[in-house]
Amino acid sequence: MKLAVVGGGGFRVPLVYGALLRDTGTPRVEEVALYDVSPARLEVIGHVLGQLAAGYPRPPRVRVAADLDEALRDADFVFSAMRVGGTAGRVADERVALDLGLLGQETTGPGGICFALRTIPAAMRVAERVAALAPRAWVINFTNPAGMITEAMREVLGDRVVGICDSPIGLVRRAATALGLDPARVSPGYAGLNHLGWLTELGHQGEDVLPRLLADDDALRRVEEARLFGPEWVRTLGALPNEYLFYYYFTRESIAAITGGRTRGEILLDQQERFYAAVRERPGDALAEWQRTRRERDATYMAETRGIADAGERDAADLEAGGYEGIALALMAAIARGEPATMILNVRNGTALPGLPAEAVVEVPCAVDGSGVHPLATRPLPGRFLGLLQQVKAVEQTTIEAALTGSHRLAVQALALHPLVDSVGTARALLDAYRARIPELAAVLPGPR
Repeated sequence: MKLAVVGGGGFRVPLVYGALLRDTGTPRVEEVALYDVSPARLEVIGHVLGQLAAGYPRPPRVRVAADLDEALRDADFVFSAMRVGGTAGRVADERVALDLGLLGQETTGPGGICFALRTIPAAMRVAERVAALAPRAWVINFTNPAGMITEAMREVLGDRVVGICDSPIGLVRRAATALGLDPARVSPGYAGLNHLGWLTELGHQGEDVLPRLLADDDALRRVEEARLFGPEWVRTLGALPNEYLFYYYFTRESIAAITGGRTRGEILLDQQERFYAAVRERPGDALAEWQRTRRERDATYMAETRGIADAGERDAADLEAGGYEGIALALMAAIARGEPATMILNVRNGTALPGLPAEAVVEVPCAVDGSGVHPLATRPLPGRFLGLLQQVKAVEQTTIEAALTGSHRLAVQALALHPLVDSVGTARALLDAYRARIPELAAVLPGPR
């Protein structure tokens, strides 16, 4: 099989290739076509992949594509992990919001809206080329904000585009492990949107064991999300929230912590510039340099929220458990080999999550097999959760329409309606500042209309 990677020069591409190297099933990916707008980054990642493959008897061959069409042609799977505007764009997403006293975060709040506005048109072009050159391919979307990008691409690709994220599966794994259970043998009751969901049940042998976890102080201390939010708050909610809900439940504290130091984007920009420069200078050390930078990157993930909550360092075993690359491989295996699996994915809602539109992309458990991806019905969420989902989904759908039409008015509306933006005037100021800082956004929204 052929896998095309859009954003092939990205730092996390070696994680996906490493998962492919360890895959012994049949059929398997035998060719990986990399495409990126930056040839220099592609060259660096090519060195890492070559060294990663050393010692494997039949590593998938890696080919750098000259253009997008070459990468996509006749692909069986397409992995989309592009970043329109680069990491510098992320820095602007976060810093512009902070300068106006709002949360500065890549996917949550105004930063996520700005990121989506400039990314959706590019994602649609990829979807159109996939439809033309590889109409039977499945697109696995990790491009953020994953829910919005997946929903937009569905306009072209329908059910053949699926969004993935490692946050929900990590939450389920930590919850099960804290109770001494095998994560593969629990049934999670998880529902929401990307980076905005809750684990409301944890089934094991016909019993919901989540209440047992919530009542156990020692077990909760072994769950990063419980340490992050505090045992009192997760018991009040009666659920374990996705880690990104910290920005909603502790907004003021998050803004204060991020404002007082470097944003996540600024940290990553520094890390990545050093990594790519080091490998260009010493290509023979590419893999070692990548591994060192990855450890540093993982250790600093959401560090500002852990600092606020005094949640401590991330658990080493949890870091080693892997993330989205495992989800991507399991998804490909289930579809290509007919190996049934259940996983939490971003898919069309239909009737799976009551209270949200049928066409909305939601993040819910799905059954996956050779016939495709099938969302599983979830229990109705209580109003304290559903109301937030409905508001944010309305923002997401307005953002998609703004990006596809180039509407300045709709972009302001999306920002103003977001629960983390405090006024229409602030929304207008945000959009003006983003357009001034990010050329790719100014190209999508050339002026008020």
